[in-house]
Amino acid sequence: MTYTETTHTSWFTKLKNGLVGTLIGIVLILVAIYFLFWNEGRAIQTYRALVEGAGLVVSVDSDIVNAANDGKLVHITGPVKADSMISDQQFGINADGALAISREVEMYQWEEKSESKTEKSVGGSEETTTTYSYSKEWSTSRNDSSNFKVPGGHENPDFAVSSSVRTVESAHVGAYRLDGSRVASLGDEKVIPLTQADVDRMANSIATTRPVKLNQGEVYIGNSATSPQVGDLRVRFERTDLAEASFVGKQQGDSIVGYTTSNGREVFLSAAGKKDAPAMFEQAQADNTMITWIIRVAGLVGIFIGFQLFFGLFGVIGDLIPFIGSIVRGGTAIIALVLTLIIGPITIAIGWFAYRPLLAIGIIAGGVLIAAAVIFLRRKGGAATVAPPEPVVLGRGTGA
Repeated sequence: MTYTETTHTSWFTKLKNGLVGTLIGIVLILVAIYFLFWNEGRAIQTYRALVEGAGLVVSVDSDIVNAANDGKLVHITGPVKADSMISDQQFGINADGALAISREVEMYQWEEKSESKTEKSVGGSEETTTTYSYSKEWSTSRNDSSNFKVPGGHENPDFAVSSSVRTVESAHVGAYRLDGSRVASLGDEKVIPLTQADVDRMANSIATTRPVKLNQGEVYIGNSATSPQVGDLRVRFERTDLAEASFVGKQQGDSIVGYTTSNGREVFLSAAGKKDAPAMFEQAQADNTMITWIIRVAGLVGIFIGFQLFFGLFGVIGDLIPFIGSIVRGGTAIIALVLTLIIGPITIAIGWFAYRPLLAIGIIAGGVLIAAAVIFLRRKGGAATVAPPEPVVLGRGTGA
C-alpha cells in the first residue's frame, strides 16, 4: 500500500531555508569544536585517574571485610549473590537468585516508510515527489500513527502491556555489598519459560478483549500467532544472572563504591568473571582510548556537516541554473572537507596542549633540539672537504 505526494518549493523559500541552514551550521561548528576540545581534557583526566588508581589499588580477599582498608581503593573478585528475590510484581513472575528481571513486549503494528526524489528547474525552484509505503511489523515501541502521512486505515492501538525492567537494590560479592544495577549490568540474560498457570494469571490482569495464550514459553495476546493482526502482542520475560565478577572501587564499610582520585575523577571498574587488577585497569585505558576516538570522529563529522550547512546557501544561489548548483555544491563539499581537516586537528592539538602544557613544551623542545642537531650535522658534513686525488704524472717513455 503506497501513497505519492508531490510538493513544489520556490527558489525564495529555498533561499530562506539556506539562510537558516547557515546559522545552524555556525552553531554546529562551534558546538563540535567545543566537544573536541572538551574530549581531550576528559581523556587526559581519565588517563591520569586510572594511572593513579593502578598505583594505589590493593587486592583483598572478598570473603572477609578488613576494616583497615576502609577508604582505600581495593580490588575484589568472587561469587555473586543477589540480596533479595526479584519479581515482576504485576504478573507474579519470579526470578529467584537473579539480579534483574525484564519484561519485553512487542506489538504487531503499522510502520511508515518514505522515499523522495527531487528534480530541479530553471529559476531555482524544485519539485519533490515522495512515496509513502505502509507495512506491518513487530516492534517494541509504538509507532504514533497520528503522525503518518495517511493515518486513516493505519491506526496503531496503545500497548495493553508495557515493557519493564526490575533490578535488585544490592548484591554481594563475597562479603562485600554493591549497587544492584552495577552488578546486573555485567550479567547474561536468559528467557524465563512460562507455564499455563502463569498465562492464566496474566490474563486476569491485562485489560484486553483479545485472547491471552501460551506460545512456546511466551505469552501471545491475539487470535493466532501464525496470522498476527495489528495490535497483537508478544510478551516474554528474561532473567539476568551472573556467577562471578570482579570490581575495583573504594571500600566504604562493607560496600564497594566509586573512588575519587586527586583530580576529581571517579574510579569504579567492573568485569564479569575473575579479572586481576592490572588487567582491569588496562581494559579501562583501552576503553578510554576508544571513547576518545569515537568522540573525535563524531566531532570531525559535526564540523564537516556544519560547514556543509554554512556553504549551502551558495548552492541555492547556483540552483538558478540547475547544473551550476550541483557544481557549486561539489566545490563547497571539498572546501568543507579541507576546512574540517584543518580546524579539527588544530582544535584537538590545542586541547591536548592546554591540558598537558609541560609535556607539550617538552615534546616541542625535544623536536626543536632534534631538528637543530640534524641541521648541524648536515652543515658539518657539507662543509667537510674531500681531499682531491693525487695528480697522475705521465712519464716519458725511454728509448730502446
